[in-house]
Amino acid sequence: MTRGWVASLWHGVLASLMALLIIASSGWAVLALWYRLPGPVALRYVAAGIWIAAALACCVGLFVKGWPQRAMLAYGILYLVLGVWWVSIQPASDRDWAPDVAHIVDGMRQDDHRVTLENVRHFQWRTPQDFDEHWDTRHYDLDRIRSVDLLVSYWMGPAIAHTLVSFGFDDGRHVTFSVEIRKERGEAFSTLGGFFKEYEVSIIAADERDIVRLRTNVRGEDVYLYRVKMSKPVMMDLFLAYLDEAHRLQREPRYYNTLTTNCTTLVYDMMRRIVPGLPFDYRLLLSGYLPEYVHSVGALAPHVPFARLKAAGHINARALQADDAEDFSVRIREGIPGADAPSYDMNDRDMKD
Repeated sequence: MTRGWVASLWHGVLASLMALLIIASSGWAVLALWYRLPGPVALRYVAAGIWIAAALACCVGLFVKGWPQRAMLAYGILYLVLGVWWVSIQPASDRDWAPDVAHIVDGMRQDDHRVTLENVRHFQWRTPQDFDEHWDTRHYDLDRIRSVDLLVSYWMGPAIAHTLVSFGFDDGRHVTFSVEIRKERGEAFSTLGGFFKEYEVSIIAADERDIVRLRTNVRGEDVYLYRVKMSKPVMMDLFLAYLDEAHRLQREPRYYNTLTTNCTTLVYDMMRRIVPGLPFDYRLLLSGYLPEYVHSVGALAPHVPFARLKAAGHINARALQADDAEDFSVRIREGIPGADAPSYDMNDRDMKD
């Protein structure tokens, strides 16, 4: 009798664990069907309902004598079919893209230092829906690169932010690179959808009066700017790494992932190739805390407390005052520690021109 009771208890515990596994995995399956199943919304409701009913039937079967193995086999087959369908969903480069992500930047190198950027975005924004489209061709001499600035735009609480990297040149020009979701026309961003192959990923190069002003003046996001300490060779390598990554995306489109393939993790991957041994940190996933990570590795203004850097780096008021002025880039940097000096150390022989 004791053995029978122990066997019954063990069966109940095992069945409960398997049921929890089915329930957890079904949560992912239902969301995958909801976000990626083609067709009308009604079809997604039906597919999700069928999956839930089938999963519950399998859970019940786990507790019925003689049925546990059949229930797990049935669920395994069901999940295998879902997996085959999921793998078949591939990214593309020829969709009807939203205008602001219609083009991935394209860079051509004339020699070791001179590059031409095609499709540099320079939109005139009035509202997020009302704008004039401009895509420019611009030429840069990487020997004249002067600075790298990290911009962090907060749109959903303190932990989640969008990361941009802006390169400055000694002629006063700036070009900003941004890893962004590549929305289709009429599509809106969903953080949850970003886990389920909802968007491809793109790299946009843009004028600061476009991409920074859009966030500060048009969308009303809180934007912070920090001058990054970096040698000139590393700055040049990072600039070219953006172009290499853009070329790669043009050849081999990739899906954006809210956690693993986003505006912060891709920049970290590029920097890790340039600076081996760069430590990984949870703040690379919680991108709102990225500036603190950069400060902790000594890459922001030296000997300046982070609280002061953050307070001075909040550029919204200056951006609103500057609006679309020609000297927008100069005015948003006023008062930021280190922003009046190059990113590289002028006293370091290896970092000089």
